[in-house]
Amino acid sequence: MSDSPRLVEMVVGDEPATWAAAGFAVDDDGSTRVGGVRIWLVGPETGRGVRMWSLTGVEDGAIDGLPTATATAPLTGSTVEHANTAVEIDHVVVTSPDVARTIGALAHVGLEPRRSRDIGPSERPMRQVFFRLGDPAPILELVGPREPAGDGPAEIWGLTVTVADLDLAADRLGDHLKAPKPAVQPGRRIATVRHAPLGASLAIALMTPHVR
Repeated sequence: MSDSPRLVEMVVGDEPATWAAAGFAVDDDGSTRVGGVRIWLVGPETGRGVRMWSLTGVEDGAIDGLPTATATAPLTGSTVEHANTAVEIDHVVVTSPDVARTIGALAHVGLEPRRSRDIGPSERPMRQVFFRLGDPAPILELVGPREPAGDGPAEIWGLTVTVADLDLAADRLGDHLKAPKPAVQPGRRIATVRHAPLGASLAIALMTPHVR
């Protein structure tokens, strides 16, 4: 596991104030740190969504369309206190029109699938494939049609963040957060940030910790 690429940084085309409104502590340099990942909020001038992610052990370039930079080492140091009680990124959701192609591109840089499953209704069958971008988190969740449906690039669609206290986060965020509900994982709960009204270009969800 130690040789597998780890997620260290992301560059997102959102305003810092947007993430602050979602309960994240944003530094004066326009970044926020969630667990071992630094997220740079650079505004939408050069485009929305994730403009770049940085992984250890990879070369600068693109992974099936995902702009990628080399990170020299994982982040160290103290954790950050967020109003939404964020602790770490639980998983990064990547969508692709061709799951097999994206699996191959991820494997080429040392990210091997850990498990997969089929989801969705029979008229629109989908596949989820899971990788690790850290130990034990974040997890990379790749989602796409069971059969190839185009030649477009893979894209980072959203993040799910583990929080220490989801009820406290709900109290603090108010209408910015949908009501918590049971998550797919047994014993966990999840709530979705209303990211579009806030002006965020990534879907963001908050989730209770893993049940040990």
